[in-house]
Amino acid sequence: MQETGDQEFLALERELSVFLRRARASSGEMAREVHPELEPAAYGLLVRLEETGRQRATELAAYFGVGKATMSRQLRALEDLGLVAREPDPADGRAFLVRLTEEGRARFLRVRDARRSRYMRKLAGWDRGEVAELARLLNQLNKRAEA
Repeated sequence: MQETGDQEFLALERELSVFLRRARASSGEMAREVHPELEPAAYGLLVRLEETGRQRATELAAYFGVGKATMSRQLRALEDLGLVAREPDPADGRAFLVRLTEEGRARFLRVRDARRSRYMRKLAGWDRGEVAELARLLNQLNKRAEA
């Protein structure tokens, strides 16, 4: 028998499961829009690099909670597609920083803007305060996942 307080967490699990399944499918579509050979998981790397600018692969791996080998493979694929470039880290000559190329940025921004338009259409009936609250709560959830 479940405790009454568990119902909220069961509902959260159910809704997050549906949301994440749809998000994975959407990421695949967006990745293909950026480049037909782009892996769905790599789309998030483009989002992060646009947001933060140049970063070390180890920082990206830590942010996404993946191993260095996985991150290295994804970055190599992005580099092969001409979407990112590596450059020596001025603070440590042994390390490299990864950045979006101009082509990568242009392709990413085109897809991101189209995605934002889709969100605006889907949430057209929502109050802007509700949208802001949803963004705040998702940010809070993501920050706790980092810890």
